[in-house]
Amino acid sequence: MNFVSILRALWPVLLWLLAAPLARAQEPEPELCWKIENDALRLACYDRQGRTEEDRPVDPRLGYWQQRYPESHDSVYSLLNYRWELTDNLGKFILRPYKPVYFLPLFYSNNPNPLPDSGNPRTTVTSPLDLDYSEAKLQLSFKTKLEDNLLGENIDLWFGFTQSSHWQIYNSNASRPFRETNYEPELMLVHAMNFRLGSYTARMVSLSFNHQSNGRSEPLSRSWNRVILTLGFDRPDWAFLLRPWWRLPETSADEDENPDILDYVGRGEVLVVHRKGNSHQIAALVRHSLKDGSDSRGSVRIDWSYPCFNRLRCHLQVFSGYGESLIDFNHRTTAIGIGMALLEWF
Repeated sequence: MNFVSILRALWPVLLWLLAAPLARAQEPEPELCWKIENDALRLACYDRQGRTEEDRPVDPRLGYWQQRYPESHDSVYSLLNYRWELTDNLGKFILRPYKPVYFLPLFYSNNPNPLPDSGNPRTTVTSPLDLDYSEAKLQLSFKTKLEDNLLGENIDLWFGFTQSSHWQIYNSNASRPFRETNYEPELMLVHAMNFRLGSYTARMVSLSFNHQSNGRSEPLSRSWNRVILTLGFDRPDWAFLLRPWWRLPETSADEDENPDILDYVGRGEVLVVHRKGNSHQIAALVRHSLKDGSDSRGSVRIDWSYPCFNRLRCHLQVFSGYGESLIDFNHRTTAIGIGMALLEWF
């Protein structure tokens, strides 16, 4: 089944997904505070609805965001605090959301990679793989707090795990295999902060040990280890994370399954997320090699979602660049996917 036939079969659903937010925009809905699960955020939502512009204290020395949202630097309005419990202690060993959780039954790539090449002869494919342009993509992700105040006040230890899979579900000739699955466990030391930086507030800094691999044997095996520094900032309905990383070297060059991965996947990333109440959310994830000329490489991923089926969200993803999956770390592609999300970044 090719992409055109899939698109023809699904075009009524795609049309509805694209038209739904426009139809909703014609008749704005009041903010549904009762849907907010966190008690503090729900009470703050009701309080915000009950205020008028005249009720808000205005100080001419403050900027636009501080005048409109005098609470903007309070933790109760912080997206990062809500997701990382920076000022709250809600318990250890409880599963919490981490990265988005979604299922995209239609994920189309303009340039599949039938001959994965790592730069190491041991992990370079010589016989072409049978791949379709269209597949499905799914991601699961969670985290849990392991210890409070591990290395001092407000320094907590977290464990996170993310699994992302590409499923050749339409490829009946190859028995519909999972083409690639990436496993990403990590340990994170997270330190809470609270100081202003322009219109944003610095909320957190973290240091994590990150392992990523696809759990396969040679020549398809890929893996690497990183130490990642994360700086997190936010303001009402916005979050900004800066994440440079350092790759931990392999014991020998012969054992390196992807020696040039930093020059393709990049040496860091920037994540910007904008949430419009409980409705639309858009996220941009940008990675770069931090080199110029012919070595200037990286990727851009855009995710857009809005509520459409009770607690499920319609989700659109667009990717362009290198490293859409670990097996394709040095392969450039542009892909678009559409489906449903259970959880987003925030």
